Amino acid sequence: MGLLGAIEAGGTKFVVAVADENYNIVERTAFPTLDGEKTLDQVIAFFDQFDNIDAIGIAAFGPIDIVKGSKTYGYVLATPKHGWSGYNFLGRMKAWRDIPYFWTTDVNGAGWAEFETGAAKDAQNMVYLTVGTGVGAGIVSGGKLVSGYGHPEAGHIFLQKHPEDHYEGHCPFHGDNCLEGLAAGPAIEARWHKSAKEIPDGDKAWEIEAFYLAQAALDYTMILRPEKIVFGGGVPHRETLFPLIRASFAEQMSDYLDVPDLEDYIVPVANGDNAGILGCFYLAKTLL
Repeated sequence: MGLLGAIEAGGTKFVVAVADENYNIVERTAFPTLDGEKTLDQVIAFFDQFDNIDAIGIAAFGPIDIVKGSKTYGYVLATPKHGWSGYNFLGRMKAWRDIPYFWTTDVNGAGWAEFETGAAKDAQNMVYLTVGTGVGAGIVSGGKLVSGYGHPEAGHIFLQKHPEDHYEGHCPFHGDNCLEGLAAGPAIEARWHKSAKEIPDGDKAWEIEAFYLAQAALDYTMILRPEKIVFGGGVPHRETLFPLIRASFAEQMSDYLDVPDLEDYIVPVANGDNAGILGCFYLAKTLL
């Protein structure tokens, strides 16, 4: 068997890597995200070093079209990222080398890594939620990534506002009605006039943040009944959040459903910042 390739295509930076069949990384690099053509030029230059790549997993910032048979399958859809709206990402890669590609979202890539070898490795049903510049979810049900007409947009579910929160919301589409508009990193910074890193433990900000993340976890629990809910991204790096999320979750659930032990149900990522690249490798190997 040859090598596996990985493209973690973030809105801020791209990470590309190759690994052997046992996921030992042979080479890896990262560079800032430019427009589609310039960025893919760098991606292809990296992979040109290797003649024996059998498959590549691509986990891309969205929204993207993942529906096979669609006219825009493999494209990046409408996005504020300059030079990316309507860009045929997958088509460019196939024109370079016609090998199998696993095309999915960045959160699906990281979520799959957590499902395979991370915090949800003993589960068949899980939700991975990343909370950073935006909010997104990778959902595994019955051992398979959930997708239908498109990929889930679970970061834009509507929420009830915390009674003490008067912030007008960050989402340009939903204002202060959706999870991303209320709980993503930019919403925290705009509300409190300091970044999440600068807000001390014990601050009211974390109580309000935990209320929203717990409410989201509650909604996913009601609909999907997962065995694990895994939080990743920059905001959940703050360990003070997890006890607050669990406590708020229990309060809002109000004994309606019997859920697993919350210490083991609402958990942080286990693969850290490597989740996205690992997920790409794992998904690429499923094609072989």
